[in-house]
Amino acid sequence: MMEEILVCENLTMTFDDGEYIVHALKNVSFSLRKNEVLGIIGESGSGKSTIAKLITGLYQPTGGNIFLGGRSIVRLKRQAQKEVYTKVQMVFQDAVGSFNPRRKIGESISDTLCRLCGENKHTAGKETALLLDHVGLPGDYAEKYPHELSGGECQRAAIARAMSVHPEILICDEATSALDVSAQAKIVCICAGSIM
Repeated sequence: MMEEILVCENLTMTFDDGEYIVHALKNVSFSLRKNEVLGIIGESGSGKSTIAKLITGLYQPTGGNIFLGGRSIVRLKRQAQKEVYTKVQMVFQDAVGSFNPRRKIGESISDTLCRLCGENKHTAGKETALLLDHVGLPGDYAEKYPHELSGGECQRAAIARAMSVHPEILICDEATSALDVSAQAKIVCICAGSIM
């Protein structure tokens, strides 16, 4: 049996703005094994995106724990959190919004390589061109801004950025929901091919 690379135990998340209290998650547990594909299904507002943001460290749980490779990744210090980002990456539902609108696509991908993998700018630039090619985008798209790409193209660029650090886990938060059926199929194939 494959080893468990991710374990979530009794995850609980409560949002309290001082006026309203929202219980987004209550005692949610699951695990993920190496080379396994896990789908979390639920209606809108059921906590799917909250789980993704907890795993990536964008939120801290109110209760419970998250283990990556047997180590708790809840409330890590900055350097330790950086290590998590080399192992866990996320493709957001709003691909355009996940990029800095004032930075070119290539810069965003290269910066991820430099920041998380220690690549120099020259090497990162070459790797960015290869990554764009891998997701079916021409190399000159590195010079485009997010708003110059279609939704599907921007989602491919987001996948290229996420895959740049060769993560152990790729989280896709409804990454195809805003795309037409043919674009959805292409994105799913790219994600599946990238993690195999």
